[in-house]
Amino acid sequence: MMKLRNLFFVAAALFMAACSSKPQLISYIDPKIGTGDHGHVFVGANVPFGMVQVGPTSIPQEWDWCSGYHASDSTLIGFSHTHLSGTGIGDLFDVTVMPVVGDVTYSRGDGVNPTSGMWSFADRSQEVARPGYYSVPVVRYGVLAEMSATSRVGYHRYTFPQSDEAALVIDLKNGGCWDSVTESHMEVVGDNRIEGYRYSSGWANDQKVYFVAEFSKPFQSFEIHNTHYGRAAFTTSADEQILLKVAISPVSVEGARANMAAEMPSWPKLEYVVANAEQLWETEMQKAQIVSEDESVKSIFYTALYHTMVAPSEFCDVDGTYRGADGKVHANPGHTTYTTYSLWDTYRAAMPLYSIMQPERMNGIINSMLNIYDEQGRLPVWHLWGNETDCMVGNPGVISVADAVVKGDTGIDAERAYKAIYSTSMNEGRGNGLRMQYGFIPYDKTENKSVAFDMEFAIADAAAAAAALSVGKMEDARYFEERSHSYRHYFDSSTGFIRPRNSEGGWRTPFDPFFSDHTFDDYCEGNAWQYTWLVPHDVEGLAACYGGREQMIEKLDSLFTVSSKITGENASSDISGLIGQYAHGNEPSHHTLYIYSMLGQSWKCADKVREVLRTLYFDGEAGLSGNEDVGQMSAWYVMSALGFYQAEPASARYWFGSPIVAEATLKVKGGEMHIVAENNSEQNRYIQRVWLNGKEYRQPWISHSDLTAGGELRFEMGDKPTLWY
Repeated sequence: MMKLRNLFFVAAALFMAACSSKPQLISYIDPKIGTGDHGHVFVGANVPFGMVQVGPTSIPQEWDWCSGYHASDSTLIGFSHTHLSGTGIGDLFDVTVMPVVGDVTYSRGDGVNPTSGMWSFADRSQEVARPGYYSVPVVRYGVLAEMSATSRVGYHRYTFPQSDEAALVIDLKNGGCWDSVTESHMEVVGDNRIEGYRYSSGWANDQKVYFVAEFSKPFQSFEIHNTHYGRAAFTTSADEQILLKVAISPVSVEGARANMAAEMPSWPKLEYVVANAEQLWETEMQKAQIVSEDESVKSIFYTALYHTMVAPSEFCDVDGTYRGADGKVHANPGHTTYTTYSLWDTYRAAMPLYSIMQPERMNGIINSMLNIYDEQGRLPVWHLWGNETDCMVGNPGVISVADAVVKGDTGIDAERAYKAIYSTSMNEGRGNGLRMQYGFIPYDKTENKSVAFDMEFAIADAAAAAAALSVGKMEDARYFEERSHSYRHYFDSSTGFIRPRNSEGGWRTPFDPFFSDHTFDDYCEGNAWQYTWLVPHDVEGLAACYGGREQMIEKLDSLFTVSSKITGENASSDISGLIGQYAHGNEPSHHTLYIYSMLGQSWKCADKVREVLRTLYFDGEAGLSGNEDVGQMSAWYVMSALGFYQAEPASARYWFGSPIVAEATLKVKGGEMHIVAENNSEQNRYIQRVWLNGKEYRQPWISHSDLTAGGELRFEMGDKPTLWY
């Protein structure tokens, strides 16, 4: 333990010295990008993929406060140790700490009357948010709050005024949005430590968080109020600082103690903890070194990369112990266990990005999913703190695991992975049984989202087919490939749209391709205009439905030129970032621009990719066109800015678009991949020719194996639309 402490201080000191002599890539990160509109990003202190996300939590429990923070609001109920980032549903906000002075009402409060709760306004004009550090004045009590984190420990520093009634209140009552406490416990250990737990039910139906909180100063008393609030009382002099460290565990109080002993055994200066966190973030940013004359591009790019690393988050104690999807405690499985799998979103770009830049971590992410399969009988859909939420449609877990199998990840057992893929794909739940019975999901046999479920199942089937090929299961591959064509039942040649159908083959009427009823119609957070293109695995098959490539391209062109009006009284707020009916603010559209490259008109892909990069991402609070969705929105930017995107499921290839950076050096499994875009500019946005390792390259895509082997990928850019392949 002494060696660990010494290494911690030495590393932090070396990093602080280095920071003064060279520019840091983390200086480009602005955690406030995405805090406005509907970005829903986390603001606070954490380390890459850490269990702890310690930061402010506001009073509102509405959609735009799913992360606990929104640019429009400065209310504060305290600083919680767990947060989500970019989700469309709120949960967590566990073990909240609020500095107070004087008597208070132990309640969340209403944001109007100070006597309604402990709440305060935060002085956002003095707020500081950067990777690994957060601070803000707590106006009502005259306290400066500062914090940083390790993976499993939140580290706080509170500067108090002179008072005989200063206190730090541990709030186990208030989660966020859909979360409600079911049981809590706090126990005094000595004169400066509190141990306990918080059980809650919400989006995660049965969440358990254990904690150990230790104060740098003995408290004069510790009293429980209203069952779920614990007040540690102090007498403070003017500008006296009290440190607090809070370790959490999904397993037990004993686990939280061990996490504290391993990651924060002493009382270092906050600045050293911050420096350690910054070092971890800088190491991650150095994996993608870009060159651009546009400073805003650097800010957007590195903030996007930062946002991809809030989750999946570690979900095990330092000894590897974790709480499984079966509710049982499991011993170290030989890899880091992760949680917060927003897979319907992240299978599209975030997970492929991790496969490029986080191969070792990706092995833990995929193996954690296989453990979930063992524990709950199917691969995860949207897993959160040991709980399957079943949020969103299809079988997205199949896609991510199949992607790892096809890419040949050596850290996973391909046969074990395929068993999970096959079993999950044959599970009749969530409408999949209807597909096996009818060949598609008829709208009259299910409550809603028939088209959305079926089309996402079809994408997963294509991924399962690719995985079956990889492990030599030829018959399975043929079966899943055929089943992946189920979307064809929905194609209405008279309208040129994917349209819901009943069990007798009749179309749903009336039909309006602009109509949306959020998640209560046949689509899901989209309409027929967006879902018609949700066939990344069978573009040639969709072209055949239209009668050929030219007819399909004509229809695709119209997607970007028709009215952006969405009809319906309950139209989905997720349909955002509109160019015509193309909706970049939600995931079903994210591959659509790259269909142009797949159909042989790469210059149209370049036009649209550049338009999205320039107009739907910017370096401001409203810099995202929709929910961040746990890294997916940002991962699209990172990959597209580099010049490629994985449009197809489990294809192990990335289609070229139009790089916005002049150069990039990626640290990959085989070393470094140097990407160069010669003569690149807003006008010279079209790829003219491509070279891979000095040889002219005549494909519109690059394979995963070539990209991650390292070398040089060179684009010659120009102002003339060109078909180079």
